[in-house]
Amino acid sequence: MRYGHNSGRPTTVIPRAAKPSNTKGKQTEKKVFVRNIIREVAGFAPYEKRIMELLRNSKDKKARKLTKKRLGTLLRSKRKLEELQAVIQEQRRQAGH
Repeated sequence: MRYGHNSGRPTTVIPRAAKPSNTKGKQTEKKVFVRNIIREVAGFAPYEKRIMELLRNSKDKKARKLTKKRLGTLLRSKRKLEELQAVIQEQRRQAGH
C-alpha cells in the first residue's frame, strides 16, 4: 500500500488566487464613523445599560462577570468594559460643561 506525499494518482497543481490580507482588528475612519452613528440611533442594549450602572457604582468585578457571561470570552469582556467606561467618562465630561 502506498502512502506519503506522492501516493495515489499523479495530478497537476492548480495555482490558487491570493486571498486579501486579514484586516481584522483594524478600524478605519469609515468603520468608526458608522459605528458612532449606529450607537447614536440605536442606543445601548439593556445589558450594556446594566453594566454601565454597575461601573458607576464601582462594582467592577460584578460588571466583568456579567459581560463575560454575555459575550463569552474574557478578552471581549475587557474590551466592552473599556468601551463603556469611555462612554461614562464622555457623559461626565458633557455634564461638566
